[in-house]
Amino acid sequence: MNAREKERYLREYYILKGQGKPFFPYAVLKDGTMACVVMLVIIAMSIILGAELGPKADPTTTTYTPRPEWYFFFLFELLRVIKPPALVFIATIGVPTICMVLLILLPFIDRNPERHPLRRPIAMLAAITTIAAMAYLTIEGALAGPPSQIDLKTSAQFEPGKLVVAHSGCLGCHRVGENGNAGPGPNLTKIGSTLPKAAIARTLINPTAPMPSFVKLQQQSPKQFNDLVNYLSSLK
Repeated sequence: MNAREKERYLREYYILKGQGKPFFPYAVLKDGTMACVVMLVIIAMSIILGAELGPKADPTTTTYTPRPEWYFFFLFELLRVIKPPALVFIATIGVPTICMVLLILLPFIDRNPERHPLRRPIAMLAAITTIAAMAYLTIEGALAGPPSQIDLKTSAQFEPGKLVVAHSGCLGCHRVGENGNAGPGPNLTKIGSTLPKAAIARTLINPTAPMPSFVKLQQQSPKQFNDLVNYLSSLK
């Protein structure tokens, strides 16, 4: 911006400022009125429609699928993309912090005085990229399966057993492919190569603590227990 452009800008600024209205009470009254309207709408919706709190929390259940609120879906999907446990810190703190710092520094990087979007390529590119990335990750996070899902491919005959593993809380202590936790239980990705089917069944019935016993599942639902054993023995 040269001296003539700066002088013209300051002249136009003072003219517009003289024609404007004071912040108090004009802007304060508008913002306060709108805030009251929003609050009244929320209260009315709470009274008329009610607030859905969901069922009472049960800390002993293994079938609950935790999911974040929709506005955190992009972070939820980011954790799914960056899967190695050692990189979880980068996904949860590193990437969001770096993006936030870059957005804060953007006015200092792009010092273009123009206000027209087409004349601010750096600012517009950063804004569009950020919005597009968050929108894409939010959509992917909304459509993603539950954390208990097992992505490892298997034959159709072993799919029922894979569902039993996914819904029985096994992934809380074991890892199957890219899903689950690395401990305290062993990795089950190739457990069929280590233990025969009979040994897997005995381990499920009489496990080593803190692993729970599946004897009730064997007694109450023998088919599901057999599906579970067959699936684990197929992991090679």
